[in-house]
Amino acid sequence: MATIDLTTSNFEEVVSGNDIVIVDFWAAWCGPCRSFAPTFEAAAERNPDIVFAKVDTEAQQELAGYFNIRSIPTLMIFREKVILFSQPGALPPGEFDGLIAEVRKVDMAAVHAEIAGQQSA
Repeated sequence: MATIDLTTSNFEEVVSGNDIVIVDFWAAWCGPCRSFAPTFEAAAERNPDIVFAKVDTEAQQELAGYFNIRSIPTLMIFREKVILFSQPGALPPGEFDGLIAEVRKVDMAAVHAEIAGQQSA
C-alpha cells in the first residue's frame, strides 16, 4: 500500500478509521527525512494492512504543533486511536520492522483498561 498524506482535515478520520497508523513527520529540506523515506515506503509495501502516512511539517504546521514535533523525522504509531510510540529520528530497516512487529503484539484491551483506570483516578 502506498503512503498517504495527512492534513488537519483528514488526520482524525484516518487515525479513527484504521487499527494501526504509522505516521512519519517530515520536511522536504530534511536530509535524514529523505534518507528514511525508502525504508518507510518499503515497510508500507510489506505491511498492506497498516496505514503508513506522512505529515509534511512545513505544510501542516498546525498538526506538527499539536503533536509538539520539535525534531524531524519523528515517527508516531497509533493503534486503536492510542499513541503507542513517538520518537524523533530515523530507524534502520531491521529496527523499524521489529518495532512494527512489537506494535502488532500489544494487548490493546489491557492498554484501554489502563487508560480507563488513569482517567477515573
